[in-house]
Parts: sequence; structure tokens; C-alpha cells
Amino acid sequence: MNNKISIILSTYNEGYIIEKTINEIFNNINNVEVILVDDNSTDGTIEKVKNLNYPNLKFFSRTNKGLASAFLLALINSEGNIVGWFDSNMPSLIKKIPEMLEELKNNDLVILSRFVKGGRDDRSKLRTMSSLYINYICRFWLGSEIKDYTSGVFLMHRNTLVSGVPICYGHGEFFIEFLYKLKNRGIKIKEIPYTHPPDHVGMSKTASNIFRFFKLGMDYIIRIIISKFRKN
Repeated sequence: MNNKISIILSTYNEGYIIEKTINEIFNNINNVEVILVDDNSTDGTIEKVKNLNYPNLKFFSRTNKGLASAFLLALINSEGNIVGWFDSNMPSLIKKIPEMLEELKNNDLVILSRFVKGGRDDRSKLRTMSSLYINYICRFWLGSEIKDYTSGVFLMHRNTLVSGVPICYGHGEFFIEFLYKLKNRGIKIKEIPYTHPPDHVGMSKTASNIFRFFKLGMDYIIRIIISKFRKN
């Protein structure tokens, strides 16, 4: 495939694994660039990225502005006609890219999904159940054609953005609205199964305590309702 591929990574204190993730991408995918946005890591993440010698590695370091705006910044600075977003702490998923590229030949956007046949979520029970319930709500309000609205791991053709540009504020909930908009505009979306690996830490860095965890859940629910009724 002659298409240039842009892989977006967002980081916050991923120093323990970021080199492995970037190496996996460049060692296994042809004609690829990586655009990384770091939100003020304190563990040396960005220093490790700077020491990697890849000409097609772009990185931006900024004060913490959130996951959604990190995605937008990277998207603006990407050059590929195929664009993907992967979790920076899950290098094992890079091996799924060839399968995703194959599916992209007949689809506009390909998602890695925990909730189609063959998919699984091996994280803690709290995080697994919260994702399951949020996706139940998504399917109730937004339609059951998509099973994993909150995956956030995908590849798409850049020209898919003609049909819908993500409204990038908040955390990962922006991806729910983005998928809903594309679905309603007839974009061909394909889900393929994957297993979400166990947590490296007990609680997500973006939800570092129970209060923050439930607040984030409410933000997702509010965004689902906004997505349903927003006119765009």
C-alpha cells in the first residue's frame, strides 16, 4: 500500500513504555509517521521521545490541555492520507494495523472493538463495567450499529473528515460524537475485535481517584445526550 499513514499518540507519564510503542510502529509499518502530543509529563516521557532517532517522528510538549485537544493538535500536524489514533501504552495493538489497513480498503473508518464477537476487555472490573455501561447508553441513545463507541483506537481515510470533523473538547468522549456524526452521514464504519490488555496501574491516570472517575463518567453521559440533539 502506497498510502502514507499518520499515527497519533497522546502521552502523560508514559516513560515506562513510550519507546517500545514508537519502535513497534516504525519497525512494523511502512511509510508511517508518528505525531505525539505530551501533556506536561513529569517522568521523562518527552526526553525519551527526543532521544529516538526517527525522521518521521513529530512531537509537541505543552501544559496539560486534555486528550481531545491533543488529538486535534496532532491531526492538524499530520500529513498521511490515512490517520490513526492508538493508545501510547498499548504497543501490542500495533500488530493489528495490517488487518485494519486491509479492512480500510472497503470501509471509511476501522475501529478496534471490545464489544464485537472475539473482543474482550481485561482491565480491572471497575473500568470494564464502566465502559460496558457507557456503551449500553450510547447504543440506546445513538443507535446499536456501533458496538464500541469509546474504543478510541482506529484508522480512517483522511477524506472521511469531509463528512464530519471531530468537535475536540473534553476527554475521550469527543470520539462518541464523532462516530455518531459519521454514522448518520453514511460513512462506512467497520469494527474488528481486539483484547484490551490489563491496566498497568490500578486507576487510569485521567481518573486518578473515585471522584474523578465518576465525574468523567458523567461527562461522557452528558456528551452522549448533546450528541443526540446537537444540530450540525
